[in-house]
Amino acid sequence: MLSPATDVPARAGAREWAGLVVLMLPVLLISVDNTVLNFALPEISRELRPTGTQLLWIVDAYPLVLAGLLVPMGALGDRVGRRRLLLVGSTGFAAVSALAALAPTGEALVAARAVLGLFGSMLMPATLSLLRNMFPDATQRRAAVAVWATGFSAGGVLGPIVGGVLLQHFWWGAVFLLAVPVLLPLLVLAPVLVPESRNPAPGPVDVPSAALITVAMVALVHGIKDLGAHGPSAGVLAAAALAAGAGVLFVRRQLSSPVPMLDLRLFRHAPFTGGLLNNLVASTTFIGVLFSVSQHLQLVQGMPPLTAALVLLPGAAVTIASGLLVVRVVGVVPPAVVLGGGLLVMASGFLVLLLGDLSGGGVLVVALVVIGLGSGAAQTIAGDLVLTEVPPEQAGAASAISETAYELGAGLGVAVLGTAVTATYTGRTALPPGLDPEQAATASGSLGGALEVAAGLGPDASRELLSSAVTAFEAGVHLSAGIGAALLAGTAVVVGLLLRRVPRLRRR
Repeated sequence: MLSPATDVPARAGAREWAGLVVLMLPVLLISVDNTVLNFALPEISRELRPTGTQLLWIVDAYPLVLAGLLVPMGALGDRVGRRRLLLVGSTGFAAVSALAALAPTGEALVAARAVLGLFGSMLMPATLSLLRNMFPDATQRRAAVAVWATGFSAGGVLGPIVGGVLLQHFWWGAVFLLAVPVLLPLLVLAPVLVPESRNPAPGPVDVPSAALITVAMVALVHGIKDLGAHGPSAGVLAAAALAAGAGVLFVRRQLSSPVPMLDLRLFRHAPFTGGLLNNLVASTTFIGVLFSVSQHLQLVQGMPPLTAALVLLPGAAVTIASGLLVVRVVGVVPPAVVLGGGLLVMASGFLVLLLGDLSGGGVLVVALVVIGLGSGAAQTIAGDLVLTEVPPEQAGAASAISETAYELGAGLGVAVLGTAVTATYTGRTALPPGLDPEQAATASGSLGGALEVAAGLGPDASRELLSSAVTAFEAGVHLSAGIGAALLAGTAVVVGLLLRRVPRLRRR
C-alpha cells in the first residue's frame, strides 16, 4: 500500500537483479512477437497459400486467445505458483513456436498461433507479479518495473528490425524459431535466480468465472479488431453485446463470491484505477500513432521496412531513458503530477503531428521522441501503482489486469485512431477518371492500394492519384493526432483527479 510501513522491507541483492534480467527474456519475446509477424505475411502467403480469412486468423488468433486468458492465468499463477506457470508457459511457447515454423498449411499455422496465445498468456502476468515479490523495497521495485516497461517498449521497436533482418537471410519460419534461443536460458536460469511465489490461501478453481471473462475479452478484442478493419457492422454489434453480457455476468459472480477470482474491490482504490486508466489510454494512443507513422514512412516516403524501423529508434531510446529516470523523480513529485504531466507531454507530441508538415521525416521523429518522453515516465509509475495497491498474494491477478489494459489499448489504437485515418483517406481520395470498379475499390481502400493501382496507370493519371492519396492520408494522420491529443489531455485531467490525494512515493 502507499501508506508508510512500520517495518523496513528487505532490499534486493545481486540474485534478484540477475533474476530481473532473466524475466526480461519473455517480456522482450512477447513484445517482439506482437510486430514481427507482419513482415513475414507476404512470404507466408506465397508459401502456404492461405485464404484471405485464414490470413486474418493467422494474425488474430494469437492476440485473441492471449487477451481472453490473461486474467484466468494470472489467478492460476496466484494459486499454483507464478514461477511454475512461467516455466510451463515458456516450455510450451518454445515448443509450439518450433512447430509453427514448420507449419505445412494455413490451417496448421492458425492452430499454432492460437496455442501460442494460450502459453503466452502464462508469461506476462507471471513476470510482472514475480517482480512484486522479488523487490519489496519501493524504490527498487520502481526501478525494476521501469526496466520491465522499457523492455516491453524496446521489444515493440525491435520487432520490425528483427523481422527485417531474419527475412532478409532466412525463410518465414525464422520469425517463430526466434522464441527457442530466447526462452532456453530462462528455463535453465529461472529455477536458480527467480524465487517461487503464490497466494498462501488460494480460493477454489472457478471455471465458470474463467469461461465468462475469456468469452468477454475474446468478444471485445474481436469486435475492436473488426471495427478497425471494416467499420461498424452487425458483427461488431454482436461481439459488443456478447462481451457486455459475459462481462456483466462475470462481475456479478465476482461480487457474490466469498473468494472471487478477481477482487473487483481493487477498483475502489484510486491509485489502482488511475494507473490502469493511464496505461489503457497511453497504449491506445501509442499503438494508434505507430499504425499511421509506420505506413507514412514506408508508403509515402518510400523507406524499406528496416530503414523505417530505424527511424523509430530515437523515440524508443527516449522512452527507455524516461522510464528509468522517472524513478528518481517520484520521491519529490506526487504521482498525480508525474502521470498527468506524462500524458500531457504525450499530448504535445500528438500536437506536433497535428500541426506539423509531414512531408519530411523530421516532424515524425520529433513527435515520436516527445511522445516517448511522456509515455516512458507515465507508464512506469502507473505500473508501480497497480502493483503497490494490491497485497502480494494477489499480484498475479493485478498484473493480469494491467496486461489486459495493454492488450485492449493495442486493439483500441487501431480501431479508434486507425479507423480515423482510414475513413478520412477513403472520403478524401479523388480518383482519376477511367478506373474500373476493382481499381477504384483498391485505390480508395488504402494508401498501399493506391500505390499499386498507380503503378499501372499513365503518368498523368498516376501523379493525380498519388497526389490525392497522399494528401488524403496525411489529412487522416492529422485527424487521428487531434483525437489522440484530446484523449490524452482528457485522461490527464481524470488521472490527476483520481491521484490528487496520493502522496509522494517514498522509499519503504
